[in-house]
Amino acid sequence: MAKAEGKTGEKKKNAGATGPVAGTKGSAGKGPSPAKGSLIIGTRGSALALTQSNMMAEALRKAHKGLDVRLEIIKTVGDADQKTKLHAFAGMGVFVKELQTALLEKRIDCAVHSLKDVPEDEPEGLVLAAFPEREDPRDVFISDGRAFRALPAGSKVGTGSPRRVLQLRALRPDLEYVGVRGNVDTRIGKVRSGELAGVVLAAAGLRRLGRAGEITHAFSFQELIPAIGQASLGIECRADDARVRKLLEALDDPETHDAVTLERDFMKRIGGGCKVPMAAHVYPYGEGLRILAVLGNPATGVLARIEQTIEDDEEDEMLEEVAQRMESECRDKGIPLPHEVADHALLADGTFGASAFEEEDAEGHAPSRGDGVPKGNGVPKGNGP
Repeated sequence: MAKAEGKTGEKKKNAGATGPVAGTKGSAGKGPSPAKGSLIIGTRGSALALTQSNMMAEALRKAHKGLDVRLEIIKTVGDADQKTKLHAFAGMGVFVKELQTALLEKRIDCAVHSLKDVPEDEPEGLVLAAFPEREDPRDVFISDGRAFRALPAGSKVGTGSPRRVLQLRALRPDLEYVGVRGNVDTRIGKVRSGELAGVVLAAAGLRRLGRAGEITHAFSFQELIPAIGQASLGIECRADDARVRKLLEALDDPETHDAVTLERDFMKRIGGGCKVPMAAHVYPYGEGLRILAVLGNPATGVLARIEQTIEDDEEDEMLEEVAQRMESECRDKGIPLPHEVADHALLADGTFGASAFEEEDAEGHAPSRGDGVPKGNGVPKGNGP
């Protein structure tokens, strides 16, 4: 699990001395703090990555008067390779590794990541220092206007995520799910051209790009549980860089911080999230939090789903209880846990290959890797699914 400020089970009550930036909770009445010097933000070069990084740069300028902030575009393996299926990269951090290298080499001061792309094991010397306020965490469907449940049998729906495919098949087993790579324009273009009946994307990216009007349907959490960290950003820097860590405190949203820390902790306790289709989402619920989680077996289509309230100040104990419940239910239903699946065992269609499972006498199993209720987007806060 990437180390965040504070520990799981300990609420991060204050985002820092400078306070959250405008647009996050606690910003009222907080003026910008004086700051001198510069800050170089590393970012991928996609339209969405640049939009997200520019949002963070502007927030830092507003929070720290006089701070010179600029972006440095860094190309990642995931950007360069547009052909390989994403799940074939399980655990490799293909959208973050080059950014992390640039941090360690001191070519940049911090990096903006889509949190769902960040493996649970962070390189030594780096830290996820801030989690800005989360966007809409739901998955959404874009089509020519037809609802997902109204599509004719056999229609092709584009998504490159085994997590989505397994849950979508539980809703519509009569549809054909096909892998799709590329940016938002490329994916939606396949719908507009008639190549696909629809595509499933993350609402957060579309909203940040100003394209929410193209959404046909937003899946509820009962239909489709989001990926761990979905709709959240993680701002990473060097662990020993006190100046940068202090500047980044202005970006941290305590509610998001608590939720995504628990999601990532759950991922680590269960063994990672890329070798098997896995999802988990934490959102505010009463005085505490509530977690939704699902694991599945693509060979059989069987799902194990858990919902549980996590009481305030009892996160560690109750999260361990959730993890144990999930492990027990998976064993009862014949669903492999991540440490029981060999590396890169998922095939192109999201099913397991012949060598997917470790032999019963294997000596150890390699670990692998693997969204809050949004505000202002029509989902009632605290009500969950």
